[in-house]
Amino acid sequence: MEISGLPLELWRLILSYMRLPDLGRCSMVCRAWYELILSLDNTRWRQLCLGCVECRHPNWPNQPDVEPWSWREAFKQHYLASKTWTKNSQDLESSNCFYLFRRKKDRRVLCVGPGCEFDNLRRALLSAGVYDRIVLLPGVYEEQSEIFLKAPVEIMGRGKLGDVALLASFDQHCPTMRLCNLVFMPAWFTPVIYKTTSGHVQFDNCNFESGQLQIHAPGTCQVKFCTFNQSSINFHSVAISLLENCEFVGSENASVTVEGCPSLDKNWACKHLTMLAKSRSVLLQTSEPPLRNTSKLESQGHLPVGSMRTCEIVVGEEPGHLFSATQTEAMLKRACEKENDLSGNVTVAPKEEAMTMDTDTSDSELSMSSENEEESESSYRLPYQAHSLSHLLAKVIHSRPQANGLTALQNDYELKSLPQEMQKDKEVQALANLVQGCLVRKCLFRDGKGGIFVCSQGQARAEGSIFRDLTYAVRCIQNSKIIMLKNDIHHCKTSGIFLRLGAGGLIADNDIHSNCEAGIDIRKGANPLILCNRIHSGLRSGIVVLGNGKGIIRSNQIYGNKEAGIYILYNGNPLVSGNHIFQGLAAGIAVNENGRGQITENVIRENQWGGADIRRGGDPVLRSNLICCGYSDGVVVGERGKGLIEGNTIYGNKGCGVWIMSSSLPHITSNQIGHNSIYGVAVFCRKDDANDYLANQGGNENFNDEGEAANWENELESEDERLTSRRPISVALVESNSINHNGAAGLYVKSSEALNIIGNAIHANRDCGVSISQSSQLTRIANNSISCNSLGGVLVEAECRVDLRGNGIYDNSSHGVASKGDGVVTENDILGNKGCGLRLLQAADMKVIKNRIHSFRGYGMEMLDQTKGVVQDNVIFQGKSKRAILQQTSSGDGCIVQNNKLIAFKKKFDAAWTLENPPARPHIEGSSRGVSISGNSQKVTNVTARIAARMDGGCHNNGSIFCTIL
Repeated sequence: MEISGLPLELWRLILSYMRLPDLGRCSMVCRAWYELILSLDNTRWRQLCLGCVECRHPNWPNQPDVEPWSWREAFKQHYLASKTWTKNSQDLESSNCFYLFRRKKDRRVLCVGPGCEFDNLRRALLSAGVYDRIVLLPGVYEEQSEIFLKAPVEIMGRGKLGDVALLASFDQHCPTMRLCNLVFMPAWFTPVIYKTTSGHVQFDNCNFESGQLQIHAPGTCQVKFCTFNQSSINFHSVAISLLENCEFVGSENASVTVEGCPSLDKNWACKHLTMLAKSRSVLLQTSEPPLRNTSKLESQGHLPVGSMRTCEIVVGEEPGHLFSATQTEAMLKRACEKENDLSGNVTVAPKEEAMTMDTDTSDSELSMSSENEEESESSYRLPYQAHSLSHLLAKVIHSRPQANGLTALQNDYELKSLPQEMQKDKEVQALANLVQGCLVRKCLFRDGKGGIFVCSQGQARAEGSIFRDLTYAVRCIQNSKIIMLKNDIHHCKTSGIFLRLGAGGLIADNDIHSNCEAGIDIRKGANPLILCNRIHSGLRSGIVVLGNGKGIIRSNQIYGNKEAGIYILYNGNPLVSGNHIFQGLAAGIAVNENGRGQITENVIRENQWGGADIRRGGDPVLRSNLICCGYSDGVVVGERGKGLIEGNTIYGNKGCGVWIMSSSLPHITSNQIGHNSIYGVAVFCRKDDANDYLANQGGNENFNDEGEAANWENELESEDERLTSRRPISVALVESNSINHNGAAGLYVKSSEALNIIGNAIHANRDCGVSISQSSQLTRIANNSISCNSLGGVLVEAECRVDLRGNGIYDNSSHGVASKGDGVVTENDILGNKGCGLRLLQAADMKVIKNRIHSFRGYGMEMLDQTKGVVQDNVIFQGKSKRAILQQTSSGDGCIVQNNKLIAFKKKFDAAWTLENPPARPHIEGSSRGVSISGNSQKVTNVTARIAARMDGGCHNNGSIFCTIL
């Protein structure tokens, strides 16, 4: 018949009465009929799919309200899968043409129940032939002894699921079996419901109540649309088995246990199951619907994570306390406007507080003169622009905020997707495509103790499943391997995923959130790949790595956790790179208790505590990270903290850029530290006792599992085995950093221990460049460029010991160097400062030797009160004010002034020669080295040039916000 003969709606009505075989025949008539059959997707095909007693809704149990993209395709896939159990039949060994004439053996249907030929299942099994179907009528069938299955048959319950119940224990000894639409309950004599040691078994649309399934190699199984109520399934060395669209509820132990290395001895079904597994992999699905209800999340205050994996995502229950993308753009715009306004008002705070001002000191040109200076004043210059750190100052000048700074930043630090990671890393690709052991797909694990337990070199793979309200979701130990892709793991009573004792695998593209402890817990030599996950809203840390745990943690979004985003301790040593760690309620990354790790190229932003917190023997490498917009300090190095902090951009934090406590030994080099609200770098003598460490930072974390000892010392690697590429240091070292535009002093020292400050560019900070408030041990300040700061260049308080050597101290708004302490000032260029060049007062005892000193309006050098020391072989220039070049009012007898060269001001004075021999200080060999890795250096420079978000804040009594909380 022609399709055009009847209206389309009438054809659909007629075809809705056809059975499946008739629809198949109609679709083969012609293209018009084929398209007509396809058009029945939401009517007849949906009706056939939902009416089949062998399956349930295609998206059950996780998304039963979400329509499949094609009902016909879903029905087809299930129909083909339901025939897998019969694919082991062998063809007759005869001529190829004989298969055309061979008749298929008719399958018998044996009925069991009241009024049928068989009144119990055991008799029907004895009479059944190969591949016969046994149909059980509604009722309860109980067997008093174990049933041995010796012939491959199909056992099916009639009616709705639940109408037929079996109280029996099966032991399979045949190649294949299929059981469908049944409720299984254990017999009185054993908890084992079903066991196979060699054959293949397929369960469709069944319920298992309070029992166990056991699958031993080379046996296999395929379980679909089944419910395990207080039941479990155990796999022993299986080569491959499939669990699809199943629900596990109320388990007393692990719902799925995978034990033993996958066997090389495989049965006939392995190749068919492998093909099924690969054809339905989540890696091949381009448009997966979300695992959670978006509207529900929005009602809880959580914004859904979009497909664009950038740091623009804002998640939190209190949006008013976070930076949204719009707010950040607005801050960038305001910061840009402020930078262009060079005539702001200066406000000097009380003595004990940091000075704040509306705008930064002008750094539009590196000279002692501003645009508003008189022409006669600007004509007298000592050009110093060519000193060896001028390249750092050039970066600072070009790092002013841009309106599109956030967009550019996202381009530099954009998170990689899983396909990009697979393309870059062949190991990731191999793991993602590995199909071996037990495969769990689109299942629901809820309201029980455990989800999946993998041990003794077992292998398991979980895709698109939901784990919720469990004690733990996944536990992988004893050199086993777990592959987890696109799962949703939340509201676990302990950690979501545990990895122990050399466990490994791939944990990628999962949503891990709202767990009571860590999202992922790695320890005892476990070494997984953790890629492209969203780990958030945990009641403790996002990821913890301890007890010799390793792992590669890359391209994850870690946010909104109540403790550290990543917590490393007890010799944990992961590789952490390319992650976005933001909006945590404690530190972004905490390294504690001899933890280590390589932490590179991460975005760590908007955390309530330090972006990176290192203490108690923590010794990480923190390199090329962006640490910005935090509510406290950028980097905190607590008591006994160590580590190499290199090439990071530490920007716009409301506390200090870097906060260093006594008894720590960090190496801080080649960082961009700018626009922080308090100090750029602060070194304090305050010590934080272990009891003062706040609980929600992780100090009270329960790091002991059931049955695990707390004695980690036996597991720690020896010092000789540690891999390190850094040079050893014996004194805390701050070198080669650019410290600029911070709200208080660029570098503030109040310490009782030695400190080396070498080769830094300290520029345009809103207080002194360097302030030494307490320094009983020697503080060495060498080869730094200290310029354009809002107060003095260097301030040394009484009873402090300093060694100022080879520095260039230029264009500061107060005195170049003001000292009340002791030490040496030798071979410095102190030029163009608005106050005195060098001012000694009170009981200062300084040796001032071979310096070049000049001031605009003040004295070149001024000695007051009880000053002592030696002033010798200096070149002192007179400033514009025509005051005496050298003023000495000191009454001390120990002050020696000799062999100084005093050069008076002349109107047509040619100063071009003055800083040529030697040239302008500082002098540093190889000063352009920057970050050790050139690519990272370029990225840090780009980020510095593109982002600025000035944070307002006070000094909190000369202390860190973090320590004020303590």
